[in-house]
Amino acid sequence: MNQSYYTMKSGYVDSGVSVQQRNRVLRNTYWLLALSMVPTVLGAWVGISTGITRALSPMMSVLVFLVGAYGLMFAVEKTKHSSAGVPVLLGFTFFMGLMLSRLLGAVLGLGNGAELIMMAFAGTAASFLGMAALSSVIKRDLSSMGKWLFIGAIMLLVAGIANLFLQSSALMITLSVLAVGIFSAFILYDLKRVQDGLETNYISATLGVYLSLYNVFQSLLSLFGIVGGSDD
Repeated sequence: MNQSYYTMKSGYVDSGVSVQQRNRVLRNTYWLLALSMVPTVLGAWVGISTGITRALSPMMSVLVFLVGAYGLMFAVEKTKHSSAGVPVLLGFTFFMGLMLSRLLGAVLGLGNGAELIMMAFAGTAASFLGMAALSSVIKRDLSSMGKWLFIGAIMLLVAGIANLFLQSSALMITLSVLAVGIFSAFILYDLKRVQDGLETNYISATLGVYLSLYNVFQSLLSLFGIVGGSDD
């Protein structure tokens, strides 16, 4: 029996990528992820200051978000092996910050809005740190999670669009809680792929983890705004 047989039998992943290369990709992913927060904050500030996203109707806002986000994600994937990859990714995170400004502005309009934003930020940071720690401890292959997480994310998207018409607070709370769980699991999945050598491009890895963090933060902010918002 060769080593590959024992690797498969034990559930470990043997990708053929050296430990040094895996660590380098992981380190670059963390650095780029931290850098991506700068244009995100800048985009959110521009959106709140100018009110550009508030001028859009809810349906138009969703349409702009979907077209812009998926278009820029496609551009990131197309340029991830070139020198343009990082600037395109940072441009994408600026756009995402801009689109987040509508929700941030609504929460800031509450009496305890700043506190709710800090709570959502702390919860997102806790989710990331917890999943990052867990990804370094778990030794088994988690590749099979990807399909189910993707299905869950699509269902959340469809239900979220439907709720634009239903305007159900109970459904919004349910979707927010589910989103926190699903996208926290996505963080674990994406980081584990890097550590297993299944993802060797740090730009692509950063994009995946960033999207999960963005969705966790947005979901927590929506949840806290609904259940803990105060007009005082």
